[in-house]
Parts: sequence; C-alpha cells; structure tokens
Amino acid sequence: MDGLSAYHPALAVLGLWAVLLVVLSGLSLRGRTDDDLCACGSPRRDYANPVYRRHRAYHNALETNAPFLAAAVAAVLTGAAPFWVNGLCVVFLLARVVMAVVHIRSENQPLRSACYAVGWFALVGLAVLAVFAAL
Repeated sequence: MDGLSAYHPALAVLGLWAVLLVVLSGLSLRGRTDDDLCACGSPRRDYANPVYRRHRAYHNALETNAPFLAAAVAAVLTGAAPFWVNGLCVVFLLARVVMAVVHIRSENQPLRSACYAVGWFALVGLAVLAVFAAL
C-alpha cells in the first residue's frame, strides 16, 4: 500500500465522487410529482423546473462517471506524476460540484458550461497522464 500513499488525495477524490453521485441521486428524486413527468417517467424538459434541473445534474454526473474513474484509476496504476494526478482529480471534483450546484440552483447556462469545460480539461489531462505514464 506504500506505493499508493502519494495518491491519497486522488483516492480521497474517488471516494468523494461516489458520495456526490449518491447525493445527486437522492436529490434527483426529491419533489417529483406525476405532473412533472412525461410518459417515459423522466421529468419534462423545462429548465425553469427545479425537478428537471436536479434530474439533469445527476445525469450529467453519471455521464462523466466512467471516463473519470477510468482516467483516474489508470493514472494512479501507471504511476503518473502524483502532483498532477492529485491536482487534476481535485480540480475535476470541484468543477463538478460547482456545476451541480449551479445546475440545481439556477438556469445559468454559461457558468454551467464553464464548469463543464474545466472538469473536461481535468479529465483529459488525467487520461493523457495515464497514457504517457503507460508508454
């Protein structure tokens, strides 16, 4: 386990990411009524409706779940530079938390997109680190 000690911040982020997904999952169900749902069972597309925004915040997090886990775990297992792996994992998590808060509490599309972009660049950085460390 000593070889992983340099990656404790990144590993903590993986745990916090799981907690965030569980919290968003619970929030996505909160306050739903039959009037909010379309025939498929999902909330109707309406950004003015907080039920829809909570649903989208959760599903947006799910969409990045697999790529983040793959890139972070690959970066750790290949022994990529711990400073960058830890930093990019933290940046990714912070960007996604802020994005979820913005998504749930407002209709501010530009800020939501900016948070997405920050998280996306951190994710790409992790993947690039993993690839170069593996070569």
